[in-house]
Amino acid sequence: MTEVSQQQWGEVPGLGSVDQWVLQSAQVRVEVLTLGAIIRSVCIKGKDGQLEDVVQGYDQLEGYVSDRRYFGALVGRVANRIAGGRFTVEETEYQLDINNGPNALHGGLKGFNKAIWVAEAVEGGVRFSHTSPDGDQGYPGELQVSVSYTLQGETLTAEYKARSTKTTPINLTNHSYFNLAGQGAADIYDHEVSISAQTYLPVDDTSIPTAEVSSVEGTPFDLRNPVLIGPRLKEVPGPGFDHNFCLASPGDPWAERHAARVCHPASGRVLEVSTSQPGVQFYTANFLDGSVAGKDGTVYRKHSSFCLETQNWPDAVNQASFPDSLLRPGEEYRHVTRFTFTTV
Repeated sequence: MTEVSQQQWGEVPGLGSVDQWVLQSAQVRVEVLTLGAIIRSVCIKGKDGQLEDVVQGYDQLEGYVSDRRYFGALVGRVANRIAGGRFTVEETEYQLDINNGPNALHGGLKGFNKAIWVAEAVEGGVRFSHTSPDGDQGYPGELQVSVSYTLQGETLTAEYKARSTKTTPINLTNHSYFNLAGQGAADIYDHEVSISAQTYLPVDDTSIPTAEVSSVEGTPFDLRNPVLIGPRLKEVPGPGFDHNFCLASPGDPWAERHAARVCHPASGRVLEVSTSQPGVQFYTANFLDGSVAGKDGTVYRKHSSFCLETQNWPDAVNQASFPDSLLRPGEEYRHVTRFTFTTV
């Protein structure tokens, strides 16, 4: 049985009040905010019975209002990068704001992470809804979007739905930064990761996929069997993992599948992720640089956490061979991701 409660958490000048919703089962406690549909904390026990918050973030609302790292947020209208911030849909070219080098990232300068969502209780959780107007951040069509967070036992489920009045690219994900040792731990080098992917997407020097779909065989990206993150990071070119792992091929039917497993042997905490999305972006917090002070004053540094962003393949709107990222009038966008927290 999941207990669901809510309370006002603060006020954003010019936007309105922000509520915090708490989902509590026997195994897991989750806090989510109406600002950005943010997962603010996930508290779980280790094998010693010690309860820890395993999600990085802030103690105060102001941190999330000014945040540029997307801590815990729902990102959209299109998660990840769009090359040059440009795309063409139905013979019309659209130009988005550039907010990541030469590219558009995570929905724009004021993406879904900065909106206050409308909340309503559902069985075992909460549903957040938001209307993105036609032209919002440069995207076509009025988009009606919702995410339901429900907690059942040890599993937190995020179910995304959307409809649009015009054909638009869409790619929704959650951007929680996890450290299974506890959000204040220094790094994730002692975590083991496995990802159920035979292929991954190589990227250029601005992190846009090259259009090549490469086998993980014989590369540092072969995570099909558990590997310790610390040593493997030394083999990955660049600052760390920030790559899409391909869980499904273009044209594959909508189906939920196992995506990833991360274990912290010292505490015994395990996170398993399943999703109906065709990809998962594995990111090792390469760009946290010690300039962000989070919960309890903890300074978050490079490789202090990991993200498993279940989503479509990056820049899919510009890459014809990638899974279709367009939502058309009369269609429903629907995806589900499950985070299951256990101990070993």
